[in-house]
Amino acid sequence: MAEITAKMVNDLRSKTGLPMMDCKKALTETAGDSDKAIENLRKKGVKTSITSRASAEGRVAVAVSSDRKRGVIVEINTNTDFTAKNETVGKLAAAAAEKLLANPSLKLADDPAIKDQLVTLSQQTGENVQIGRSATLSTSTGAVGSYVYTVAGKGKSAVLIALAAKADDDLFRNLGMHIVAARPIAMTRGEVPPETVAKEKEIAVEQAKATGKPQEIAEKIALGKLNSFYAERVFLDQEYVNPEVFKGSVTNYLKAKGVTIEKYVRMEVGQ
Repeated sequence: MAEITAKMVNDLRSKTGLPMMDCKKALTETAGDSDKAIENLRKKGVKTSITSRASAEGRVAVAVSSDRKRGVIVEINTNTDFTAKNETVGKLAAAAAEKLLANPSLKLADDPAIKDQLVTLSQQTGENVQIGRSATLSTSTGAVGSYVYTVAGKGKSAVLIALAAKADDDLFRNLGMHIVAARPIAMTRGEVPPETVAKEKEIAVEQAKATGKPQEIAEKIALGKLNSFYAERVFLDQEYVNPEVFKGSVTNYLKAKGVTIEKYVRMEVGQ
């Protein structure tokens, strides 16, 4: 039986976009013959064209209404970082964001102009260029701001923030930078999924018991560790990331600025 190497699996995966285990199975069935594997996959109805390749790279774009009541994020997915940096992809992302801002119920992937541009870009680049995720955020009484973290000339992460009162651009930028860097999983403790809390507590209890602590003491230790968990993962509990701007928790930073946050949305390419 032919040896199926990691390189063979990766090569087939790059041609098909299929999961590694599927590629290995297909190669095993054909004694390592990549072309035969692709042929067999097609016979089974598995798409192996370039349009079925996974789009793991891309860029994000944001748009905020002139009255600061609504904002949107749009993600464009590509196969490679090289194409994601393409100026035409950037223009498409910006145009898509403006379209969604004007019509929040619009399905971007079905918009004729967007579809035409996606097809053209895919043909020009030989990659699967697609509309990815999108998000909207609005406020009735406050203001929406945005922040885009740019890497190598393209938006890698974007944040929309709704504050309960008007604020300057610096505050929106500073809060956005924190959210990108600290990656909170929830805004408040109450928004952390119960299963996540239960799992963290279980781990903390077992860690304490492993050191010889009785169950009752282990439970108390676990509560302390949960507080540490919240401080690391919950937005309002986190220490603000740049002590040169503010030293203290995000909650205290907002208090110092005289504002409260209503909600936020964070989006990072590939996540």
